[in-house]
Amino acid sequence: MTASETTLPVIPPSAEVDARGTGWAPGWMRRHNLQLWIGGSMLGLMVLAAVFAPILAQHSPTEPDAAHALLGPSGDHLFGTDNLGRDIFARVVYGARSDLTIAVVAVIAPFVIGLVFGIVSGYFGGWIDTIMMRLADIVTAFPFFILVIALVFVLGNGAWSIFVAITCVSWVAYARLVRGEAMVLRNKEFVAACEAGGISTSRILLRHFAPNVVTQAIVYAMSDIVMNVGVIVTLSYFGLGIVPPTPDWGSMMSDGQQFLAGGYYGLTLFPAAAVIWVSLALSFIGDGLAHALRIER
Repeated sequence: MTASETTLPVIPPSAEVDARGTGWAPGWMRRHNLQLWIGGSMLGLMVLAAVFAPILAQHSPTEPDAAHALLGPSGDHLFGTDNLGRDIFARVVYGARSDLTIAVVAVIAPFVIGLVFGIVSGYFGGWIDTIMMRLADIVTAFPFFILVIALVFVLGNGAWSIFVAITCVSWVAYARLVRGEAMVLRNKEFVAACEAGGISTSRILLRHFAPNVVTQAIVYAMSDIVMNVGVIVTLSYFGLGIVPPTPDWGSMMSDGQQFLAGGYYGLTLFPAAAVIWVSLALSFIGDGLAHALRIER
């Protein structure tokens, strides 16, 4: 056997890149993650519509026009008008601004609180873990929607009340999720090595625990945003959410419900379609992130 016969074939760099995916994309986007791409595109379209609402909408979302009430879709009114003559398309895209903003911002505080509680509880254990988990048990003893509605009813309508109500309830899920991950990490050898090396507890928690437990919390946050959208729409549907005349998908469906018998389906159909669109987009993103992070790990 000659030397040339034993030489291994050389794989060109382009073939290696093609096996992994496109060379310009990050690693977690190179593995044909169709769900993440679909969800990101769907959510991106809705976000763009919300950001550029003043450009896309030709009419005011709040100004009534009794002379043009209950019109069907047309070139001037893309989705038609409601019972007060307000443009439905303008109200849908402006409603995306208020609903999506509240839904996303309302995730931040529960995420941070749950992350801190979960890491501390999982790392220290003992009586600290017992107290924190009993507090979580008290919160979870009440149905999620019932507790949120009760808090908003006490605090009053508005975005701030929704923030507070969601924060008081949603942090538990993050805390339990992160606690489980932290308890597994607590028994790893690198933690014992860090403690033996004299590294401070705060540094261990921030530099070693937080990066390793945050990924699952991020994936859960996508489904939590979907839950928040449902909460906001439900509260507004029952008159406990965003204060009128601010456009909101829930209040639009509530106002349009009484006109369904007359054949005016657009008043309810279009805001409901927006809710379904956003929920599907975030679900796709959550599944795509879970798949990508699972591969990376």
